[in-house]
Amino acid sequence: MNLLLWILQSLVAAVFLAVGTMKLVRNRVQLASVFGWVGQASDTFVKISGVLDTLVGLGLVLPGATGIAPVLVPCAALGGLAIMTGGTAIHLRRSETSDAVGNLVTIVLLAVIVWGRFGPYRF
Repeated sequence: MNLLLWILQSLVAAVFLAVGTMKLVRNRVQLASVFGWVGQASDTFVKISGVLDTLVGLGLVLPGATGIAPVLVPCAALGGLAIMTGGTAIHLRRSETSDAVGNLVTIVLLAVIVWGRFGPYRF
């Protein structure tokens, strides 16, 4: 189960890091073609969202890999849950069902990480 949790952490971290980096380095026009909601959000919101996504991605892997404050892994997963829950609400409000389903899948994966790393498979 520990191996499965590491795999889930790595996969979810890769997604958060990719999306976070994209939000940080691309402009609004480039992002609008990928994320429809960007047109209705401020530049500041998009950049803060990118920073938070990047922090979640790093927090899912680095503390466990280095052994420095590994309790931050499930904390990062909780942060990811908050982000994805908000994202799901936005997608449902915009009738973007397929995007909402993707968020819900990520929520389930993050919930498994929280359960495992706060519970029986903590570091």
